[in-house]
Amino acid sequence: MPGAQMSQLAPLDRDRLVAALGGRSIVLVGMMGAGKTSVGRRLASKLGLPFVDADAEIEAGAQMTVPEIFARFGEAYFRDGERKVLARLMADGQKVLATGGGAFMNENTRQRIAERGVSIWLKPDFEVLMRRVRKRSNRPLLQTDDLDETVRRLLAERSPIYGLADLTIESRDGPHESVVDAIVTALLRRLEGAKEDERGAAPGQTNIATGKEQREIEVSLGRRSYKIIIGEGLIAEAGDRIARLAPGANCAIVTDDHVAAIYGEALSKSLAAAGLRATLIAVPPGESSKSYRQFERVCDELIVAHVERRDIVIALGGGVVGDLAGFCAASLRRGVRLVQMPTTLLAQVDSSVGGKTAINSPHGKNLIGAFHQPSLVLADTDLLDTLSPREFRAGYAETVKYGLIGDRPFFDWLEGGWREVFAGGTARLNAVATSCAAKAALVAADETEQDERALLNLGHTFAHAFERLVDYDGARLVHGEAVAIGMAAAFRFSRSLGLCSGQDAVRVENHLRLVGLPTEIRDIPDFAAPPEAILAAMRQDKKVERGRLTFILARGIGETLIAKDVAEADVGAFLAEELQRR
Repeated sequence: MPGAQMSQLAPLDRDRLVAALGGRSIVLVGMMGAGKTSVGRRLASKLGLPFVDADAEIEAGAQMTVPEIFARFGEAYFRDGERKVLARLMADGQKVLATGGGAFMNENTRQRIAERGVSIWLKPDFEVLMRRVRKRSNRPLLQTDDLDETVRRLLAERSPIYGLADLTIESRDGPHESVVDAIVTALLRRLEGAKEDERGAAPGQTNIATGKEQREIEVSLGRRSYKIIIGEGLIAEAGDRIARLAPGANCAIVTDDHVAAIYGEALSKSLAAAGLRATLIAVPPGESSKSYRQFERVCDELIVAHVERRDIVIALGGGVVGDLAGFCAASLRRGVRLVQMPTTLLAQVDSSVGGKTAINSPHGKNLIGAFHQPSLVLADTDLLDTLSPREFRAGYAETVKYGLIGDRPFFDWLEGGWREVFAGGTARLNAVATSCAAKAALVAADETEQDERALLNLGHTFAHAFERLVDYDGARLVHGEAVAIGMAAAFRFSRSLGLCSGQDAVRVENHLRLVGLPTEIRDIPDFAAPPEAILAAMRQDKKVERGRLTFILARGIGETLIAKDVAEADVGAFLAEELQRR
């Protein structure tokens, strides 16, 4: 800015930082108006590195401005070109790179940046952002009647994904040099392993104290916002993290007998080392524990343990334990704080995030429950190594769901990289983090599922009916398997209604089957219910409104819709066809 003095980085410090980067680029991500270009130029000058603006590269190659490309060819065309340009830039030597606001939303782009760069989210507050974007009103996505609302919506959608960046730097009003200095300081700390401050590792980086790779995502709900911490070694860190949340709290670990035998002692020791008292309450494993009987028993044991409102209920387990413990926490003393510690892939990518808690009724699944947001989610990916192949596949169905409902590039990435996700390591961590970020965005936009959060129920109207009709017998059908069949059925039903291409429906089915998941009703052992029985079970689904069934249908991979006007006759005819498939 005019009159600002460029602070100098001593040659020794500059050389240290560039050497620590090891040839990797510095990639700036964030919303339009975050200051990526202005900050990037100054940072590159300070470090003696070349600077590249990705949007400028795109415009130079196309001989058109970004608004002109949008107007002539559409956003999808632009995004595909953007992905290709960024892939080339990331492979073309070390630099400081400023990306467009939507570039980091692409899973393949995030993967390339992770392989060859250090990503930094420049995060201005809303008022600062609005002042900046009003100065440049030609941005294609901002050509709306209500600029404030559009920017708020984009922030809600994108912030959880931006939060996957290696570092987050506040981009405030004032000299850009102060932001540059903050980046340099943060990079030196990260790359050289300096001691972290009392808050722990920064979002999306290795925890320096433990050497474990972790990600941090925020679920933005105002005063009830909370963090999702994803990564390795979180059982050992749980005591310290929960103690920062609730010093001296009385904790109750609700788990199942199987998980208690493996992880109960380790978690109890972690809590004790942090000065937290703990009581362990174990229920039988399996869907049958989401019952009135176990709800009553756990609540009574929490009362006996003197768990008070400011104390902590810890849900240590899969989706069943998370739902049961969460509903007990919601009900006890009209609301006790909850920490979710999911131990299955399904729970880590889905049920532990968003505050849905419930038990089952003989009339249907999850019909008795409440929305009760956790205060913290700790998703230890090391715990997934102990899952059986069947349990892991079941959780993978919920992972694929995020690509199907609204992120086609994520589905594309999973198609090519699912084996790496199953094997573990960074690919698995990225898959869990991307899934959680997608759910965090939907929860922030629609906490109590009045609108777009319902998209998360893709396949579930079918799935819950199938589970009900096998009496929640996990030997025959577990939830993730039911969801896989339900999602494949939802795409086939969408095709039959003329909404979705047959190519996409077949592609979804083929991928689910390739990883070992069931995709048809005939895959359920000894399933003999007729269409009328399936419809009757669907009528008790919690999404039913005024007696009308609600389905999540698809126009294609990554493009879903909420359908509340599907005729039961069409559903019945489709189910009859499904039962005849051989």
